[in-house]
Formats: sequence, structure tokens, C-alpha cells
Amino acid sequence: MYQVEVKKPDGREISPEEIAAYRELAENKYGERLKGLEIAFDGEDAILTFRLAEPAKFERVRRITGYLVGTMDKWNDAKRAEEKERVKHGM
Repeated sequence: MYQVEVKKPDGREISPEEIAAYRELAENKYGERLKGLEIAFDGEDAILTFRLAEPAKFERVRRITGYLVGTMDKWNDAKRAEEKERVKHGM
């Protein structure tokens, strides 16, 4: 089980059903990786902060020579040479 923290704004009551709905949303999105949930409010907007037991895994995607790629391991020699010879601009 994980911790749910509710930051109530002045004058606003939060029902157990509303908390349960936010909890269900978090569980459906993150499942067992969920370590904690913080519910805060800005006016009528709910701000949900999810704390995960482990960082979310992602694959780096780059735009190289007109293509969106994660890795270049499937590129042929000509495309690899094109990438190697391209001009890289600094920021």
C-alpha cells in the first residue's frame, strides 16, 4: 500500500469518493510502481503528484538527418556515414 496525502485548501471539503477516484486514476496509470500520491488544489483544479518506487523508463529519441530514431543500430553504412559527417550546432 502507498501513502495518499491530501492538501486541502481553505473552505474546501474533499469527499472520500473523490479521493478514491484520484487513487484509482493513479493506480490505473502506474500500478505497482506507485509509491505515493499527493492531491493538492488550485482553485477548482486538482494537482496530482505521483511518487514512483522506480523511475519511469524511456527511450531517447533524436532527430537525425530528417529521421526520428532511438538508435542507429539498424542503419546501413551510407546512413551511418551521413550521420557521422553532419554538422552539429551548439547552443
